[in-house]
Amino acid sequence: MTTTDQQALIDALSAEYAAVYAYGVIAAYANHDRDKLVAEYTAAHRARRDATIDALAATGAQVPEPAAAYTSPIPVNDPIPAAKLAVTVESDTAAAWYSVVDRADSADLRRTALEALTETAVRLATWQSILGTNPVTTAFPGKP
Repeated sequence: MTTTDQQALIDALSAEYAAVYAYGVIAAYANHDRDKLVAEYTAAHRARRDATIDALAATGAQVPEPAAAYTSPIPVNDPIPAAKLAVTVESDTAAAWYSVVDRADSADLRRTALEALTETAVRLATWQSILGTNPVTTAFPGKP
């Protein structure tokens, strides 16, 4: 794995760390009818975080630690802002994985990043639908 690949993965890992943290906030305030969905999405981000850590460690790269805390870009105090935070989280992780697809030298890493981007795009579309956004997705989620 090249240093470009490693840096792309480190950037994506940072987004996954933030996503796992944010889903803790989302879980506290989301509509309780969505508890199963929030738990599923949290688990997906944890799994992607762990796989990314493993991929970096396998290359001998220095794996960064998560921040002690993350600041929410919006105040979250009820279900609507919680859903909006979820949209932000999925948008941010989509952008991070899109960047890996764009920057990766390895075909295997691009494939992994495309899978992560696709999963993130589906979660983003789900949250957009919950909020009544139309359209619920864009042609290239994560593209700047």
